[in-house]
Amino acid sequence: MSLYIYNSLTRKKEEFIPLNPPQVNIYTCGVTVYDESHIGHARSLYLFDVMRRYLEYRGFKVNFVRNITDIEDKIINRAKELGINWDELVEKYIQSYKQDLALLKIREGILDGNEEPRATKNIEEIKEFIQILIDKDFAYPTKTGVYFRVRRFEDYGKLSGQSIESMLAGARIEPDETKADPLDFALWKISQEDEPGWESPWGRGRPGWHIECSVMSLKYLKTDTLDIHGGGRDLIFPHHENEIAQSQAKTGKPFARYWIHHGLLTINGQKMAKSLGNFVTIKDFMTRYKDADLLKLFFLSTHYSHPIDYNAEKIEEAKKQKISFWEFFDKVNFWQEPQEKKEITVLEEDFHKIDALAATFVQAMDDDFNTPQAMAHLFELLDLGSLFVAQDKFKAFSYAKEKLEEFFAIFGLEVKPKKDLPAEIKKYKIEREIARKNKDFEKADRLRQEIEKSGYRVIDTAVTTTFTESSFETIIKDKI
Repeated sequence: MSLYIYNSLTRKKEEFIPLNPPQVNIYTCGVTVYDESHIGHARSLYLFDVMRRYLEYRGFKVNFVRNITDIEDKIINRAKELGINWDELVEKYIQSYKQDLALLKIREGILDGNEEPRATKNIEEIKEFIQILIDKDFAYPTKTGVYFRVRRFEDYGKLSGQSIESMLAGARIEPDETKADPLDFALWKISQEDEPGWESPWGRGRPGWHIECSVMSLKYLKTDTLDIHGGGRDLIFPHHENEIAQSQAKTGKPFARYWIHHGLLTINGQKMAKSLGNFVTIKDFMTRYKDADLLKLFFLSTHYSHPIDYNAEKIEEAKKQKISFWEFFDKVNFWQEPQEKKEITVLEEDFHKIDALAATFVQAMDDDFNTPQAMAHLFELLDLGSLFVAQDKFKAFSYAKEKLEEFFAIFGLEVKPKKDLPAEIKKYKIEREIARKNKDFEKADRLRQEIEKSGYRVIDTAVTTTFTESSFETIIKDKI
């Protein structure tokens, strides 16, 4: 089976063929550290983590880089507002961002376990990159900085589908009269005296936003052409358009083979904004719900390319889904293989049914990472496994559970930890089985009541008895 990805550059779904299989080089745009990360950031972080995990599941060797923008006008302005040094602000929010990754159980985006690359740690490489563009006459210095000649790059606008004329009509003419063209964008900005800066041949200044991604993606992935470049749909223009222009102007090669863009997140139908009082940070969510899986299940319910609207009702739906899954794992955890009777023979077709459902999960993910469809197949697998419980097919049930755990790992979802039945419940279980065998149903019912008082739900089958924690629903509710 082949994997297909919708490529924003060609505007069609294409078979995914990396440049040097099985290696896959992926770069995604990371956070700008001037404030707390919100659940819109969480969607981007999580979706690309799922894609990364799935590609690894399919046998690819994934090199994944995600940057941190730690110098930018928003950072400088926010630090001035708060009356603190810009680097103090940056360190504060980098640590906060790392806490968010830990809460979401998402890996950092760099090779060999090192921290994610930061713009300020790559200043020399940025200056070298800019000088090459100047030498090739794709860039020019002025008294305010260094600018990229947009009109000299013939393919400018290919990603966003905009012509130079339409961009010029909508361009905001900045007061900088030194630019040769209003569309030209900054590679290097000359800093004011009270602003951070680094010495350069063009004056003390700092890198523009776009140049850092080109430099760090090519440097850390050690290639001139990425397999996948990802980010939010709002980054297509001008950020990703500018990345393509400056990168290909330098290397003469395609910058990325596949571009993946995810839809944006709204809150109750509105754009998230502090002024509207609907700004939900990752920590806000975790403080309220204390369970990252609920946010992940919410994200999985919508295809990554579509917009998604966050509201309390959808999180409640995610909660019900998690309850269903954890009750299923409870059946596995508390179901002991029958001792007195042999299990009903497992037909080969039971395993074929499981494999067939597992294949539909893979087919859905192979179709441009279709997580809503993949989740539907997980519920079908859950239903099939539950049927095996009723039929006392322990081995088939266990195999279905293994597949679910395998797919949960791709989605970064938590499998309910296995724990043994308490000694008292085991005692009641044995006594009740003897009572049922002796047809002493009054005693069996009395023992069932004792078991359920202790927080366990009893499920009798023809051969054995299964237990789930009847208090499980409150386990999640208690977190709120």
